[in-house]
Amino acid sequence: MSKADDASAAARRKANEVLTRKQDTERIDARDKQRRAEDAKIAKLKALRLAKEAADKLAREAAPARTKRGGAPRSH
Repeated sequence: MSKADDASAAARRKANEVLTRKQDTERIDARDKQRRAEDAKIAKLKALRLAKEAADKLAREAAPARTKRGGAPRSH
């Protein structure tokens, strides 16, 4: 091989390395962004679930005891 071929091959390898690093960085950034979005979604759903559970508990405590067929209230 001539020096020109060696230089061309070296330049091609270098360009491929740079491109690969850039693609890897973009892939990692996209994955991190997706993870942050999923974490935010999970946190939101958890907060909604906890709020609903708290509201349900308050509603149970505030509601008078219900009975079947007008009998005495049931104790829990």
